[in-house]
Amino acid sequence: MSDHHIPVLLNEVIESFSNLAGRKDLHYFDGTYGRGGHAKALDERYHFLKISAVDQDLQAVAQAEKFWSEEIKSGRFQIQHINFSERSQTFKENEFDAILLDLGVSSPQLDEAARGFSFNKDGPLDMRMNQKAKMTAAELINSYESEDLIQIFKEFGEVEKPERVVRAVVNDRITKPFTTTLQLAQLIERVDGWRKKGFHPATQYFMALRLVVNRELEGLVEALPRLRQSLKLGGRLAIITFHSLEDRIVKTDFIESTEGFPVHKKVIVASDDECQNNPRARSAKLRIFQKGPAPEKPDKFALRRALRARQETGSTDEEQ
Repeated sequence: MSDHHIPVLLNEVIESFSNLAGRKDLHYFDGTYGRGGHAKALDERYHFLKISAVDQDLQAVAQAEKFWSEEIKSGRFQIQHINFSERSQTFKENEFDAILLDLGVSSPQLDEAARGFSFNKDGPLDMRMNQKAKMTAAELINSYESEDLIQIFKEFGEVEKPERVVRAVVNDRITKPFTTTLQLAQLIERVDGWRKKGFHPATQYFMALRLVVNRELEGLVEALPRLRQSLKLGGRLAIITFHSLEDRIVKTDFIESTEGFPVHKKVIVASDDECQNNPRARSAKLRIFQKGPAPEKPDKFALRRALRARQETGSTDEEQ
């Protein structure tokens, strides 16, 4: 397995926490440590007093323990094998200055066929981010009723008409249960066909299975209020999403929160250069939330009103 992983929107993430520049005794929480690209770069820039990190991938935790061994001994760095949503249940109010979530699947997970995330590599139909979790994609695809599968692919994969694929799945699994990624991907390719050049027909189906197997959307919804509450005044929460369902949840939460405000009106996306160098960045979206009252906007028309009032006063004086 390759540990090569290029962190997406790295410069934009570093800039996300620019309001912390010059502050001391900063506490950073990384809820999706992965291979640590963001955490390492942010620490180099802001020199955190303490870093708390979690990841539900055992290999990511092992890599972090090796890289940060000295910081772990000193107590400056802590890594736990747990989901960020579960970890957020133990958060205290006003605990963190900076929080980052980089949602989705990491490159090492996609590259390792045995993890079962990729429809391009043959491997067990697994898709568990936490290898200790019970439910796999194979168990789901082989045991769920057709109505449930249709709902999953529509709701989580945003597939408009998954009925034909589901009928084929239910029919085929009677004689031969689905056990590998290519077995399922090839069925979808055969039934649905290629409708868009460069976009594999299994893409949305695999995404839906992954989201359900790992309870990704539910975990995000549950964690967001706790993440916001754990921020110190002026602290920021930055979240990178990779598809519309996650982004919609984050956007709505940030806008509707009474505890703070979205730092930018428009979502931040990767530059053309980054997308060319790292295709994974093409669908990445970054949103930033800051705890506390929003700064007052400058009144663009104050000077214009003052000049108009002065002119009106002047004309009245001349008439008198």
